[in-house]
Amino acid sequence: MEESETLELKKSTSELKEAIISIAAILNKHQKGNLIFGVRNDRTIIGQDITEKTPRNISKAVSDHIEPKIYPKIEKQKIEGKSCIVVEFQGQNVPYYAYGRAYKRVADEDRLMSAKELEKLILEKNKEKLKWDSEICKGAMLTDISSKKLKWFLKKSGREYHSVENSLEKLGLFKNGKLLNTAIILFGKTPEHFFPNAKLRCAVFGKSTAVTIDMQDFAGDLFSLIEKAEKYILQNIHIGMKIRGMYRVDVPEISKEAFREAIINAFCHRNYYLYDSVNVAIFKDRLEIRSPGLLYGDLTIEKIKKENVSERRNEIIADMFHQIHFIEKWGRGIGLILSKEPGADFKEVGRQFITVFPRKHISEEETVGKTVGKIEKFGEKFGEKFGENELKVIILLKYNPKITVVELAKKVNISTRGIEKVIHRLKEKRVIKRIGPTKGGHWEVKDGKGE
Repeated sequence: MEESETLELKKSTSELKEAIISIAAILNKHQKGNLIFGVRNDRTIIGQDITEKTPRNISKAVSDHIEPKIYPKIEKQKIEGKSCIVVEFQGQNVPYYAYGRAYKRVADEDRLMSAKELEKLILEKNKEKLKWDSEICKGAMLTDISSKKLKWFLKKSGREYHSVENSLEKLGLFKNGKLLNTAIILFGKTPEHFFPNAKLRCAVFGKSTAVTIDMQDFAGDLFSLIEKAEKYILQNIHIGMKIRGMYRVDVPEISKEAFREAIINAFCHRNYYLYDSVNVAIFKDRLEIRSPGLLYGDLTIEKIKKENVSERRNEIIADMFHQIHFIEKWGRGIGLILSKEPGADFKEVGRQFITVFPRKHISEEETVGKTVGKIEKFGEKFGEKFGENELKVIILLKYNPKITVVELAKKVNISTRGIEKVIHRLKEKRVIKRIGPTKGGHWEVKDGKGE
């Protein structure tokens, strides 16, 4: 007989308060256990003085100081000829509190639970009840569903479309005449009308959030938000170039496949009970993708890194994503990210899970210098021949769509008037196009004539 995670030994009822704490700690870890009065923790059996009041006093202490209530079995037993009291207890209604505090059993010790541990315990207990994606969307009707979005999904997943109602029923998103939250967040015309947190917030900062260079908010269904997040990142990180055969290939400083996976994971696994949005933060030295909600269940960052395991907070959303190959079934997303970006890191801060990608800072001058001499065949796609300055401008605009005329002039080493003439010629050749206003807009470089 020795102390363990399910057995506590006390020399006598003089240690009753400590015993109460041990009972609560064992219940929180294993939901059942035993406690013996009359045995030292070195396993020496010394016995316990027992009167008629002793079992009642123990029962009263348990009743008064453990919440929720439990009803242990308390018996007087002879152990090696000495009188002891054996307490058997069990309970499934975790967490249990002793004297108003929650403890957990670790080996033979009782440790005070942290706020995070307590939150995880509560979520684990209620995880089948707290499934946001399987709840009914109050007030939502079939007319709130976009048939265009639904048809796109069905085509991509290899299914046929018959009607909004029939299609959603087959997907399991329309039950007993009611739409699930998943139906609206994926296929709703305006999901943000039902869920104010169905949005994406993107920003470009300096070295810290003290300096904000750009900030934009987006609302809509999850598929559109994923695409908007990807586009925003590509517009605001450095893009290098490689030449493959006759054509150039854009090379982002951070793997597109890696950060797209992180974006998808953020929307798929976030806690939709939290009001916050998914946030994309681009700093001078890193890209952060922040998702509301800590890791689900008993997952840890070490487990997802080493063992490629996952627990899904939103099973239905995850299944919908899987049907169109947005995610893998077996939790391989983190492995994919690390295979493409080994320097990526993961952390939990407050109530957010954050994926961090270091930026590589591709040199503009190096990119332009190495590429200009090799990219002349780029013009063949347009049936045009480009001069050196035109090539430089094309590359710089593709590399940094938000670059200004003044910045272009400095990098190409000609006057602003000269840059304006080059831009005018490229517009006439339909190679470039201005999207948005002069201030706040960006350049788009076409991939072929007339496109």
